[in-house]
Amino acid sequence: MAFFGELKRLNPAQRSTFAACFLGWTLDAFDFFLLTVCLKAIAADFHVGIPVIAEAIFWTLVMRPLGALIFGVLAERYGRRPTLIINILCFSLFELASAFAPTLRSFLICRALFGVAMGGEWGVGAALALESLPASGRGFFSGILQEGYVVGNLLAGALYWLLFPHLHGTGMLAGWRVMFMIGALPSLLAFYMQFKVKESPVWVEAEQRRKAEGAGKPRIDFKHFVTYLPTFLFLVLLMTCFNSFSHGTQDLYPTLLEKNHGLTPSTVGLLIVISNLGALTGGILCGALSEKFGRKRMIIIAALMAIPMIPLWAWSHTVPMLALGGFLMQFAVQGAFGIIPAHINELSPGPVRAVFPGFAYQLGNLCSSRNGVFQAALAQRYWGGVLTTVMSWTVVVGAIAIAIVTGLGREARGENWSQMEATKVAHEESLS
Repeated sequence: MAFFGELKRLNPAQRSTFAACFLGWTLDAFDFFLLTVCLKAIAADFHVGIPVIAEAIFWTLVMRPLGALIFGVLAERYGRRPTLIINILCFSLFELASAFAPTLRSFLICRALFGVAMGGEWGVGAALALESLPASGRGFFSGILQEGYVVGNLLAGALYWLLFPHLHGTGMLAGWRVMFMIGALPSLLAFYMQFKVKESPVWVEAEQRRKAEGAGKPRIDFKHFVTYLPTFLFLVLLMTCFNSFSHGTQDLYPTLLEKNHGLTPSTVGLLIVISNLGALTGGILCGALSEKFGRKRMIIIAALMAIPMIPLWAWSHTVPMLALGGFLMQFAVQGAFGIIPAHINELSPGPVRAVFPGFAYQLGNLCSSRNGVFQAALAQRYWGGVLTTVMSWTVVVGAIAIAIVTGLGREARGENWSQMEATKVAHEESLS
């Protein structure tokens, strides 16, 4: 009921904007997680081991900061909406190119380019969505928005569960390639955005003010990164912890279930779906609770909840117990992560909101980008390729790190961005 109550508060334009941003992040994540569920099949097709194909995850993650910077600058200069449309078309194109990559090298190049496009979506989409919504419900909608990533994972798992076992083609029609071809369909969202989505009112207000003053298009003034350097470095550290925590429990989990527990692709897909239902529930619930109890407190509680879930999640011997463990683990992981869009956007300076939080987010991805490769290599060296011990310790270290770093920071829950931006601009003009 609370969900529908919050939605009723939005006008039709706000609903369309939020829906488009949510779907953009969902479909972006869907394309990314098609790689993780198909890891074993791709490795077999290219006749290499899992650690070699895990490099594709690394290249996707390592290129995301570049995309955050490029698309963030475009969004500040030309608007959030047109930039997001271009971004969606780009990641759909590179997903399709990945499906037709003839060699391992060309596949890795396609995944790197996909990473550039994927890196731009979160920052631009989050800025457009959260700038278009009322501040009082920002935590609630933050939880839903971030769980677009979870829904993308859920869709990838569902497709792997329902379709992949029935794909028996070879060569350019190999099962994983067909999955990637389907992953190119998000480009259709761009047409919806062209007609249904309006520009961020915060950006429009700033653009009108610039025109009234006879100023040209905005240029990114990187003095904001110098002025707010401690905040920026803090956000990078925080997002390094979060991305290590999230990717450390997700990217190789299908491989753990299939290779270490001996489960079929159909069963693995089903367990991924159940895990992501837990993530979806946790993200929305904790995001909403952060409006009442605070961003920091809910992040810490949710993150630490993941530790007692480890035995069920990684060490169970039956499918029902693994399903319960997966649900509860991702409830905790994404419960903490669901608060992040609101939290780090509220901590970011208004004049560079499309660049600052997204760039920090993706630099955190860069710092944790070899997490999957490291996990796979460590498991291969010390545990004969069994991932359970490595991934269990990933949860412990990640949860404690998030709790400590979050506790050291501040929060700016419910700030009025439109008024704040006007104040900041006036202040900066008085100093210049």
